[in-house]
Amino acid sequence: MENTQANNINTVDQYLASIGEDSKRALLERLRAIIKQAVPEADEVISYKMPTYKYNGILIYFAAWKNHWALYPANATLKETFKEELSRYKQTKGAIHFPWEEPLPEALITRLVKKRAAENKEKAKANAKPSKR
Repeated sequence: MENTQANNINTVDQYLASIGEDSKRALLERLRAIIKQAVPEADEVISYKMPTYKYNGILIYFAAWKNHWALYPANATLKETFKEELSRYKQTKGAIHFPWEEPLPEALITRLVKKRAAENKEKAKANAKPSKR
């Protein structure tokens, strides 16, 4: 990870402040705003030393790395839904890597986050036990 004091990070504000390069920090601050705008009800925490958003379970994480920033988790459904738009980005089993040099794909991020929120909401609804009467 880019920041060297990850063990002392307890908030997303601290995480962002630890990013040394202004342009990288600004990109991640914009990413944060996009996530919060897409799902305002999401809770913001640090988990696995990364900014994390929870909405009916884990919504999305992001992290800064030396050569890219990444979104997690990128599940198979999400990758398939946005297959064409994501084809230009490096992907691992659970992440999508975005190069620092490229503009933030704001519309794509908004759609990814909203899709994850809808998936989480459906999953929560399916797992909800019917009340006994």
